Amino acid sequence: MKKIVECVPNISEGRDETIINACADAVRRVQGVTLLDADPGKSTNRTVFTFVGDPESVTEAAFQFSKTAYELIDMTKHSGEHPRMGAVDVVPFVPVANVTTEECVQCALNYGRRVGEELGVPVYLYEEASLNPERKMLKQIRSGEYEGLKDKIYKPEWKPDFGPQEFVPKSGATVTGSRFFLIAYNVNILGTKEQAHKIALNVREQGRGEDSPGTLKAVKGIGWYVNEYNMAQVSMNLDNYLITPPHTAFEECAKEAREMNLAVCGSELVGLIPLEAMLSAAEYYIKKENLFILDEMQKIRLVTDRLGLSSISEFIPEKRIIEYMIKEDSSEPLASLTVRSFVELVGARTSAPGGGSVSALIASLGAALGAMTGWMSYGNKKFEHLDKVMRKLIAPLHNKMKELIPLIDADTNAFNDYMTAMKMPKNTDGEKKLRSEKMQEGLKKAIYVPLSVMRISDSCWEWMILMAKDGNISSASDLEVGAKSLETGIWGAYKNVEINIHSIEDENYKKEILDEANLILENSVKNLKKVCSTLEKRK
Repeated sequence: MKKIVECVPNISEGRDETIINACADAVRRVQGVTLLDADPGKSTNRTVFTFVGDPESVTEAAFQFSKTAYELIDMTKHSGEHPRMGAVDVVPFVPVANVTTEECVQCALNYGRRVGEELGVPVYLYEEASLNPERKMLKQIRSGEYEGLKDKIYKPEWKPDFGPQEFVPKSGATVTGSRFFLIAYNVNILGTKEQAHKIALNVREQGRGEDSPGTLKAVKGIGWYVNEYNMAQVSMNLDNYLITPPHTAFEECAKEAREMNLAVCGSELVGLIPLEAMLSAAEYYIKKENLFILDEMQKIRLVTDRLGLSSISEFIPEKRIIEYMIKEDSSEPLASLTVRSFVELVGARTSAPGGGSVSALIASLGAALGAMTGWMSYGNKKFEHLDKVMRKLIAPLHNKMKELIPLIDADTNAFNDYMTAMKMPKNTDGEKKLRSEKMQEGLKKAIYVPLSVMRISDSCWEWMILMAKDGNISSASDLEVGAKSLETGIWGAYKNVEINIHSIEDENYKKEILDEANLILENSVKNLKKVCSTLEKRK
């Protein structure tokens, strides 16, 4: 799965478009990174940038961005309303998808070290990256701002984590670290500012004070009135959407509003949102309303409607959901090809894509035909009595199909580590030993991909057999082709395991893998017969 880290650096410049554009261009030049936004503020004289990418690329982009900003911004001439202590003031790394907080902390450490050593700028760590409780929060580190830094930095307790312990007038100092993704979210209330603020006090974690906490954890909130919208809003910062996601905040505000006899009129997302938060909301409403929705875009439509995200301006997923904003240029190049292009590429004078990728594709088509048979039954008036059964059978086959598709590309990439190890030096005994170890690791990775195809495909049989028992008999041939495709995909993946396993030196590993692979292979033959015989009896 693709790892996505968000970086939200703030620079102390919001008026000079030349400088702002130069910093933006520095980000754009880094491959693997997408610049999502640059939001300048003239009164604050500050610009907030947002870009995303894999951890390594984002860290490189943050460094190049900062290098440009340090060259062009002179803090001795800066003034603005927003608190600040450096030309590049704060550089947070935020986990978005398939990445941990620890990985983002490592991004901050790598970034801070390079800035301190290569650019000579003092760098402080904050939030999750800081181990000093006295220097954990941004406001603690930024206290005294740029003007106070020239005295503070020389105190022992304010020695920077990276870079020189000296005041650099032109650049000031930079703060970097990792924090969780913050969602800015407003719930619309047809009421007064005071009523909206009362709801905010009831729901925010702080509540009305230590003796009267609110109902929602990791939430900050206030109430205000927006003349432009002609309504009030409960304005919230959701500091951790895994603790309190948007749909929970919305439902809690709606509950409070109902108790005050007030109407809720949708909500507003300010900025961007991770796909995970949207899908979490979808699953909540699907369960609450006993719906059956598998398609991702239908889930997004459901959430957009239930939360009223288009109540103020149209909610366009491609412009608001981070994952949808990132160009998927090379994450699954084979799976993204047209059928014709894929087939022609397989038939070309090249070893990849080969049998492994084709096996993953065939297996995914097998699961897909199983799901299709279910869809041909579900919602059909003639088979209405089977709707509950089809709900149970379609979903796992649909999900297995989705799991198998990325393995089409994964198989082609499986040998990358092995080929890299082959090129390692082998002049000394130590080099030979390391090279051999890395080659063995690469081979195991190459085996893991086709073995995954076998395991996922094997887990489909339970549902395929039940589909043969209850599915629309008019789709019998489709299900038979699906079952044969699963069996063929498993057989092809087995051949890819078999051809590589002989080069493995770990005899225990070889036996364990071969025992499992042989069992799956035998099961596939038996289960294909079960599907076909079950269908034959119904014809």
